[in-house]
Amino acid sequence: METCTINTPLGFTKISGDINGLTDITVLNSKEKITDIIPVELEDCVIQLNEYFKGNRKQFNLKLNPQGTDFQKRVWTLLEQVPYGKTMTYLELSKQLGDVKAIRAVANANGKNPLWIIVPCHRIIGSDGSLTGYAGGLHRKKWLLEHESPYKQQSLF
Repeated sequence: METCTINTPLGFTKISGDINGLTDITVLNSKEKITDIIPVELEDCVIQLNEYFKGNRKQFNLKLNPQGTDFQKRVWTLLEQVPYGKTMTYLELSKQLGDVKAIRAVANANGKNPLWIIVPCHRIIGSDGSLTGYAGGLHRKKWLLEHESPYKQQSLF
């Protein structure tokens, strides 16, 4: 398993993966040593994340290999289909899975998403339009949604 740490506008980000794909991208709440040498298996991810933060990338083209249950992987696959600049509610996501009653399980799977930004769990909001919980912190969720907003304004929330 290869790892590296990069600096992003939202903090230090640890990237892990190997030839089978990315397994983990996590924003860290502490300062980490930025990796001087990026492993070849992670170069595309670093490039694409930098393009995203510069506003030059709206879609990622990376090989993913997240570890989780079959249900979690189904949720994460649906998350990848939520377009840049759009949001969806946990209820809508549950309906897409075919089980409205699975809303709590969907929210739990969303919270366990190991591929920060690449699998855009930040695009999932409450039915009332509220930001609701976010593993990276609500300030980061707000920033990401504003960054992706087609209508640049002072603040969405």
